[in-house]
Amino acid sequence: MSTSVPQIRVATPTAPPIPQRRDNPAVARFSLTGKVAIVTGGAGGLGFEAARALLEHDVSGLALFDISNDVGPQAVDQLKSAFPKANVIFKLVNVTDAALVTTAVNVVVEELGSVDILLTFAGIVGCVHAEDMTVEQWNRILEVNLTGSFLCAQAVGKYEVCPACAKEMIEQGTGGSIVLIASISGHTTNFPQPQVSYNVSKAGVLMTAKSLAAEWGRYGIRVNTISPGYMDTVLNEGKGLDEHKAHWYSRTPLGRMGGKDELNGTVILLCSEAGSFITGTDIKVDGGITTF
Repeated sequence: MSTSVPQIRVATPTAPPIPQRRDNPAVARFSLTGKVAIVTGGAGGLGFEAARALLEHDVSGLALFDISNDVGPQAVDQLKSAFPKANVIFKLVNVTDAALVTTAVNVVVEELGSVDILLTFAGIVGCVHAEDMTVEQWNRILEVNLTGSFLCAQAVGKYEVCPACAKEMIEQGTGGSIVLIASISGHTTNFPQPQVSYNVSKAGVLMTAKSLAAEWGRYGIRVNTISPGYMDTVLNEGKGLDEHKAHWYSRTPLGRMGGKDELNGTVILLCSEAGSFITGTDIKVDGGITTF
């Protein structure tokens, strides 16, 4: 007996966004006023800088998800110090735990009122030669980077698309923006470091976003990815990487790594009305390294 195969339902027209400030369209285009955002891996590095950018553009609520119960509250304190009126909270979350992720998203909705934006910066890196890699090492990278990104998107997506959970959001057609953090490693092989599992995990993130964009577009939910190049973060510090950096610089037209805040413009574009017709798209922020 054959079973029916579900179909992606698309093309119920969605309304364009309503301008937030008609008196100043330049400001309104990039404003996040009234939006609530979740940033995974938000307690440090690129995630923290993105969280700061969201506050600069006036999100009404911000939740940092991170696996560190020490760094997380400190990050919240730093952001509240810089933005005294901001409503910022921290949730201890392991993005590979589906139940914990769902619970945390529900708590954010209860405390902050909604979830309109998701940025998935949580991720890990591993450099192991393919012939030496254990199955545990392989699975761990994919579990955090790929499965973790999907679980967070799924939890937020369920809130945004499920009539039982978000009837008001569907009726109002407010939609949302999900931005998964991929990497140039999902487009081209790293050199000279061996990172097969990392590369595969980020390639998977790219296709995850395209697939979710296809399924959830009818709800007005946009799903995109950002592919950073080599960025000047703690992961790329230390004299042991000097030889690697020489290769990276020589293969990057701009001749340097990206600054910690150089993803922020793209983040705001994809989360705001400025990117209201962008979905299923990847934007590389890599200094041009993937041109070769």
